[in-house]
Amino acid sequence: MGGQQCDVLGTPYRPFRYFSMDGLALAGRDYRADGQNGPPLLCLPGLTRNGRDFEPVAARFAASRRVISLDLRGRGASEPSPGGRGYDPATEAGDVIRAMDGLGIDRAVFLGTSRGGIVSMVAAAMGPDRIVAAILNDIGARIEIDGLIRIRSYLAGATVPGDWPAAGEAAKAAVGATFPDLDAAAWDRFARRLWRDRNGRPALDYDPDIARSLDALTPDMPPIDLTGAFAALGAKPVMVIRGEFSTILSAGTVDDMAGLHPGLIAHTVPRQGHAPLLEDDPTLDAITAFLGTLPA
Repeated sequence: MGGQQCDVLGTPYRPFRYFSMDGLALAGRDYRADGQNGPPLLCLPGLTRNGRDFEPVAARFAASRRVISLDLRGRGASEPSPGGRGYDPATEAGDVIRAMDGLGIDRAVFLGTSRGGIVSMVAAAMGPDRIVAAILNDIGARIEIDGLIRIRSYLAGATVPGDWPAAGEAAKAAVGATFPDLDAAAWDRFARRLWRDRNGRPALDYDPDIARSLDALTPDMPPIDLTGAFAALGAKPVMVIRGEFSTILSAGTVDDMAGLHPGLIAHTVPRQGHAPLLEDDPTLDAITAFLGTLPA
């Protein structure tokens, strides 16, 4: 584990590395609380995203609860998989459990955004005793195909901007309709979580092979059914967060999840789409309330 650093919001953490079963060096951040209150919060990012997305979450919770954010393989500071092998939820869930083992964490609350939520559900199937509760950010028992095709189009057309001011503008041009209320400072934060800084300029922060999993999608496909994966959470406490404008997680799917999982806590983020940024006070307050219902 490396020496203490601070993220862009000023929250201290220690970077760490661990190794996957196939020998990749994977990375994460350990925001260790002085007075730990309850099980750690383990944060897993979206398909091509990285652990920086959870800096607002760490800023809210790390003073009282240990927060771990991971860069899944091929994202952020984690090594890519040779030939694009291993970019699947089962392999990534195995990586997550190895991270927990390396950090000495027996059980955690999983907070997964999009792909990270799928990985959370798969991890629950692999090791039910490792997960205390799940917070699923804009992912659930069904995935809408049109939303996945939009993500594929966005990734296919993405280019790396030449400088950071252009990066904020590029992010707004690509997904501005999804987040219509963000100001210039928020778009700059968005861009700096999306791209890495290399010698003062933006650089790609994920392995392009990751997007290949979307190549076979066609508009006539039915929604992807994750009911079985969702069922792996059993009777564990579950919170689902949905962006009002989401094209990945429909309101109908959230209703169906409530029928499948009595006690499900649902929170909608107004005027955001896929995936909610987890930085607004009402959403962080809702997460706080959910965590407050869990056993220590």
